[in-house]
Amino acid sequence: MRLVVIGAGFAGMYAALSAARLRDIHGVSPEALEIALIAPESTLVVRPRLYEPNPETLTAPLLDVLKAIDVVYVQGTAEAIDAAAREVSIAAPGGRRTRLAYDRLVVATGSRLFRPSIPGLAEYGFSVDSLDDAVALDRHLHGLAGRPAGNGRDTVVVAGGGFTGIEAATEMPARLRAILGPDARPRVVIVERNPVIAPDMGETARPVIENALKRIGVETWLGVGVASLDQSGVTLSGGERIAAETVIWAAGMRAAPLTAQIPAERDSFGRLLVDRDLRVPSAAGIFATGDAARAACDDAGNYALMSCQHATRMGAFAGNNAAAELLGVPTAPYHQAAYVTCLDLGEAGALFTRGWDRTIEMVGDQAKKTKREINTAWIYPPLAERAAALASADPERVTDL
Repeated sequence: MRLVVIGAGFAGMYAALSAARLRDIHGVSPEALEIALIAPESTLVVRPRLYEPNPETLTAPLLDVLKAIDVVYVQGTAEAIDAAAREVSIAAPGGRRTRLAYDRLVVATGSRLFRPSIPGLAEYGFSVDSLDDAVALDRHLHGLAGRPAGNGRDTVVVAGGGFTGIEAATEMPARLRAILGPDARPRVVIVERNPVIAPDMGETARPVIENALKRIGVETWLGVGVASLDQSGVTLSGGERIAAETVIWAAGMRAAPLTAQIPAERDSFGRLLVDRDLRVPSAAGIFATGDAARAACDDAGNYALMSCQHATRMGAFAGNNAAAELLGVPTAPYHQAAYVTCLDLGEAGALFTRGWDRTIEMVGDQAKKTKREINTAWIYPPLAERAAALASADPERVTDL
């Protein structure tokens, strides 16, 4: 038997860990149940941190962890899924093409930044969506020091006032001063189509965010969008013009395109609709998890968000349940009652909320300390020690806050 996981992000990593954990609990050998993980690189990109400086350091090795739990790493990119034949087509290094059969498949392909066909966006827009994107932005920012002041050199426009946009924007003043000198007067502008900043954060948390933005000098232009970009700035939907040599696009996510190859229903974000076991009902043998799945967290109408907090726990349940079907043991329905947010606010600290109603628990320096702990410890892979790695993937305990 073979269980295949596509993706080495938070959901894919925990799917492999959890499947190996259940296999170990039931005393099944790796030869009797092979678990294979397909990914271009055997590393976890710590995506929630890509707004920070030195993004090239924000990866964590996975190969030793996978070896410790007897998971086979298959290097390559999954290009196609044949649900009828139960095979995955893989583009391997060196231009080779291979096919890998599966008995159960966990699709943990994550999400991609949604880039609409706005004139100039592809040519002049930056992002913090992927490691390559973040490295390109970091190099661009450092390159600003060699350019003449004025003409928007010291101005950064961030398109999107949600979680990612706010974290990127609030990091920019300190990053620009570090590059341009302590006397630099950077200008950072968030452009948000909604009439309020942080539209998903709720009425209680929003004033804290607004005050933090004012404190560090981040402007907000609300109720407008980006109409076009060029080499020297952006034109907004209302006709306004902002001279800026740096424009960061942070306006929405979509599930990775591979999900479209599975014969199943999807939501407006391209996520596969799954049942409570994270099974794709119309595609036998396929589970979806993380940003690739639209999954109910509870019976109150709350659904998992595209966040590493949900992806880690969903991954653990998906891997467990895919292995459970092969082993003939009961599955465990995914549930995630606890939900917290910890929003980085740059030099203004951070904001920590709990629950879907965003009840504030910590602000400022206290929340910033928690944010650092989350970013430097909680979201990293477990140690490459078999017992500890397997124990970390108990679905009922992963991301149990």
